[in-house]
Amino acid sequence: MKTLSKLPVTIVTGFLGAGKTTLLRHMLGNAEGRRIAVIVNEFGELGIDGEILKQCSIGCSEEEANGRVFELANGCLCCTVQEEFFPVMRELVARRGDLDHILIETSGLALPKPLVQAFNWPEIRNACTVDAVITVVDSPAVAAGTFAAFPDQVDAQRKLDPNLDHESPLHELFADQLASADLVILNKADLLSPEALAAVRAEVAEELPEGVKVIEAHGGELPLNVLLGLDCETELHIEGRKTHHDQEDHEEHDHEAFDSFSVDLPEAADDRLLQALKDAVVKHGILRIKGFAAIPGKPMRLLLQGVGQRFDKHFDRPWQAGEVRTTRLVIIGQSLDPAAIEAELNAALAG
Repeated sequence: MKTLSKLPVTIVTGFLGAGKTTLLRHMLGNAEGRRIAVIVNEFGELGIDGEILKQCSIGCSEEEANGRVFELANGCLCCTVQEEFFPVMRELVARRGDLDHILIETSGLALPKPLVQAFNWPEIRNACTVDAVITVVDSPAVAAGTFAAFPDQVDAQRKLDPNLDHESPLHELFADQLASADLVILNKADLLSPEALAAVRAEVAEELPEGVKVIEAHGGELPLNVLLGLDCETELHIEGRKTHHDQEDHEEHDHEAFDSFSVDLPEAADDRLLQALKDAVVKHGILRIKGFAAIPGKPMRLLLQGVGQRFDKHFDRPWQAGEVRTTRLVIIGQSLDPAAIEAELNAALAG
């Protein structure tokens, strides 16, 4: 019987569209027999990322795969650690003899530090340890000075007083994710020139604790021995990681600046749908769109993920018998008008 030593937990954090889910898919697809449980934290009404992860080939049946993916759907982990997160961890602790590792993907809006602090709770600290906090960086977005893909939204929450040189909330969040990191991945490094990538590396280094490693990646493709088994025990020294939000009451940490809503749309040709979505991004300042689409005449479901006007798409699985063919998307941004966006998308796809 396996000795019930502390179960290692890797926390993957990073801004919207940085590539966290892609990294987790790569890790699960190359698990090499490791028994891994996954906690997916989704900011939005639909569990899109959870559905993506359940498609991964992790060497087990569909029922077993479903048992390994725990989804927290009502906001960021830093705001739900005393609600959904705790019972999920308690269940995993009870099963830790059957597990080798836990992966947690936070929302792009979550602060890692409160989540790491939760591993000092008595019922968790004796059973689990934080192997590492991995922060995934969208290198092209940092190079552009936006941290997210839509530059007009970066300064949306800056204070109006021209005498105050406040950082934008997005920059503060980016800095806090780096301050909690044990390993930083400069993702999408292939999209930058060597000079631009060096500038991103230097900017990231300014926010990092001493000794944190920075590595480059494309599509999150890195060897698992680089990502797992780091033995950082981050929960033991997280209090020494200074962040912008250390002095704030938890109630003050909210995400009212970010809107997230779901929309159902009719079937439409993929090029027409993408154009309608790109037009909406430009008009409304949408940060991210992701979900599934029904394409006329196609037997498979189209997976869509867009950050700004950059969209990735592929057919992920056939429509199941009795399943309603529909397009369902989650749209994330700031100060959005859901009714107007939905009406405009329906109008663009009509006829």
